[in-house]
Amino acid sequence: MSEPVHIEPLPAPTTFGRLLPASAYALYFIGLANGVTILLGLILAYVNRDKADAATRSHYDFLIGTFWLGIAWAVIGSMLVIVGLPLSLVLIGLPVVALGWIILSLLGVWFIARLVIGSIYLARGEAYPRPKAWLI
Repeated sequence: MSEPVHIEPLPAPTTFGRLLPASAYALYFIGLANGVTILLGLILAYVNRDKADAATRSHYDFLIGTFWLGIAWAVIGSMLVIVGLPLSLVLIGLPVVALGWIILSLLGVWFIARLVIGSIYLARGEAYPRPKAWLI
């Protein structure tokens, strides 16, 4: 019989180690209003990812993944709206435009939910458990 595998949890980041990921989360939150500071948060995450301990690195990986997945879905939603608008003159594009707006709306909810959940894990001093996950 095989023995159960015990996986050790990642050690919690120190208080100082949580300062930079918290700043990156804050820049992402502020970026919801202006868009520019999200890029600063992304740069902060990329610069500090290699120097961070495993728990903090999970937050940086999570933030980087959130940015790139968000960009991909924003491009898809925007392209549907752009392609659907001229076609809506003949009523064929209305479902395409609607789908684009739905994707963009859900993207906003998804982005905020990921930031809130990631911030909660960071505030608890825990590593993000699934930094490469697409959903939450």
